[in-house]
Amino acid sequence: MDQAEGIRNVIKLQNQRNVSKARVITITSGKGGVGKSSVAVNLAIQLQKMGKKVIIFDADLGLANVEVMLGAIPKYNLSDLIYRGRDIKEIITEGPMEIGFISGGSGITPMNNLSKDQISYLVHSLSGLDQLADFLLIDTGAGVSDSVLEFVLASPEVLLITTPEPSSLTDSYSLLKALYRNPGFKKNGIQIHVITNKVDSSTEGRSVYEKLESVVTQFLHGSLNYFGMIPQDINIEKAVRQQKAVSLFAPDSNISRAFEVLAQNLANREQNQFVMRKSFSQLITDILNKNN
Repeated sequence: MDQAEGIRNVIKLQNQRNVSKARVITITSGKGGVGKSSVAVNLAIQLQKMGKKVIIFDADLGLANVEVMLGAIPKYNLSDLIYRGRDIKEIITEGPMEIGFISGGSGITPMNNLSKDQISYLVHSLSGLDQLADFLLIDTGAGVSDSVLEFVLASPEVLLITTPEPSSLTDSYSLLKALYRNPGFKKNGIQIHVITNKVDSSTEGRSVYEKLESVVTQFLHGSLNYFGMIPQDINIEKAVRQQKAVSLFAPDSNISRAFEVLAQNLANREQNQFVMRKSFSQLITDILNKNN
């Protein structure tokens, strides 16, 4: 038995012991500046208002958008769990409304270099998250880097954020093209929901989605799901200047109500039967298996 096979067996045994309570949803975009982290944070706030327990995993390494909007500076991150023996609960920073937040730190990139014992400990620890939350939202980096694609490929549900800007649509298509052409991609294994941000109306929001859907259908022979829109709103700029999430800064604004609708759709939407509910530890497992 080689090392990779031994690692996969350890992971398989760990995952068989756990049944996931949480829904794991990856939030991504083809380029930066389209509001991806804002969507993650504001959806978390609105879901929390509905009585759902939410934990955000910030996998956007090197940036701190989520922690700035939550006003929560993490004391520990994922690497502290792996290398310094911190408990999973210790690396969860509590933000407003008791939203949990985990910083990826620099712990994601070298995962393929972890020892068998470190991987066993990591998967066992992360399995605890599935019982601590109803929703685990993964905020990836932007673009088509390997780390972004790995999270998208491993996730059963994906929220793709785009805007009316031609460059945003082009970059969203580039991300989808890289995804569809990846050997590990299975069309029936991932639900890809499109959220159109910074639009002037619901009509424009759907029009932006239809442009992206058209090229995906024509050139990739795939399909997307339209999940909803987020309007242009001056309150988002004011909230950013105050380093707050707009759902807390201006809870009665049009944009906050849009986030409320999206959160309700997310909470009420049952996953299609062909999509397996995957735990967070299983998602990490898929990434580790790919790299070993």
